[in-house]
This record gives sequence, structure tokens and C-alpha cells, in this order.
Amino acid sequence: MPSLKAIKRRIASVSNTQQIMKAMNMVAASKVQKNKSRMDGIKPLLDEAREFLDKGVSVEGAFESIYYTSRPAKNVGYVVISGERGLCGSYNANILKAALAHMDDTGKNTQLITIGTKSKEFFTRQKKHIAKEYSGMLDNVSYSAAEEIVSQLAEMFTAEAEEERLDEIYIAYTQFETLLSHTPTITKLLPFKPVNSDSHNTVIYEPDIHTYLKRAVPIYLTMFIYGAMVESAVCEQTSRMISMDAAARNAGEIVDDLTLQYNRQRQSVITQEISEIVGGSNVI
Repeated sequence: MPSLKAIKRRIASVSNTQQIMKAMNMVAASKVQKNKSRMDGIKPLLDEAREFLDKGVSVEGAFESIYYTSRPAKNVGYVVISGERGLCGSYNANILKAALAHMDDTGKNTQLITIGTKSKEFFTRQKKHIAKEYSGMLDNVSYSAAEEIVSQLAEMFTAEAEEERLDEIYIAYTQFETLLSHTPTITKLLPFKPVNSDSHNTVIYEPDIHTYLKRAVPIYLTMFIYGAMVESAVCEQTSRMISMDAAARNAGEIVDDLTLQYNRQRQSVITQEISEIVGGSNVI
């Protein structure tokens, strides 16, 4: 049985840990509020970007664009968005396992652009080829960072050398549903899937559809990746907030159990001392 001093020392240690968990919970809650406000603000643009990636442009001549050209998928690129740190429950494990399973299903050569320290560490252990890695972006997501990533993807998608060129590009991120529900999502970015041309489409693209796609596609991709980064940041901080709240409550329960154990053992020691005193007086 541990001594009273050892129990008291453990109570102090767990109490200190509980205070740290509470502080981390408050920091995560603050970041959730900040990123969720940003996510709500860009939601209309994000929804439009998603619709564009799903439906593309249904007009004659569009399918001749490089963005619609399907090639034998020898090299496949992935943008994987994970967290920067741990202590966020199963958030990192869920998206990383989903991305790895998708890569294994394709059975193709893969090149990765990792966003977040955890994805870099995970795929380094898996011996995957990481073409580019970004760390620290999710602490303060910026549109310019998404532009840089899209520029890198465009360069890899249009590379002349066949061994360097990506034939398909996917993005793996965590989609925000509610504070308690997050969905690991794999979305194909390029090339677009051709759809039936709408002969009644009255939209006129100036100067022509190819020039429009050349300028518009990077904008939509940047908007989509920026939104995915913001959503992932919200999911990471929400998961951390929930995990820290649960950890703080568990620590509180441990402190209560230890305090009860301490009081019982202390009472037992006091009772024993009283019995020894009374016994000694009777002998005298």
C-alpha cells in the first residue's frame, strides 16, 4: 500500500496535469471559434468550388482541355492534410489511414504533398515519396499558401517528362459535419470527369473556353484547397478540445479517488495511533 506522502504527491501531479488539460481545452476552443468563423465566411465560395470540381463546364470544346484529358494513371499525386500535433483523439489516424488505403487501392506510383507535421511523419515511416511538405500552415491558414500548393500541383500535372508528370491528383482532408462528427474525405482534383454537353447552354466564355479554363481552374482549385485546410483545422482543434475535456474530467475522477484513498488511509493511521495511546495508558 502506498504511503500517505506518495498518495499526496500523486494527487498534486494529477491535479497539475488536469490544469494543463483545461488550459489546452480553452486554447483549442478559442481556435475552433476563430477557424469556424472563417469557414462559415467562405462557405458559399467553397460550395461553388466543390460544384465546379463535381460538374466542371458543360460546353462544347471544354473536354479538349488538359484539365479533362484522361491519361493512363501511372503516377498519382495526393495532397494529404493532417494535424500539426497530437492530443486530438483519432483525428490524425482516421485521415492518414484513409489516405493510405486509397493509395494502396490504386496500386500506382504515388507522390505526396503533405500539409501538417503528422502526415509527413506518417508517410515517411510508410516509405512513400514526399515531393513537398508544408508544416505550420494550419495554425494560421492563408489563401496565399493554397495558391502556392496549386502552383506546385499545376507544375507537376503539366510536366513534360513522363516520369515526373502526375496523371491524377487527389486531396485527402477531413470534412466538418458537426462538432462531434468529422468525415475523412478523398476527392479527385484532376483531371475533371467529362459530363454530357448541354446544347442549351447560353453562357458565352470570352475569349474562348480554353482561356477561361486556364484562368478559372487554378482559382477554383485554390479555393477548394484553402477551404479544405480551414475545415481540417476546425476538425483538428475540435477533436483536441473534446479530447482535452475528456482528459480533464478523467483526471478529476482520479483526483477524487486518490483523495478518498488518502482520507481513508489517514483515518486508519490516526485510529491506530489513538489505539496505541489508549493501550499504553491502560498498561500504566
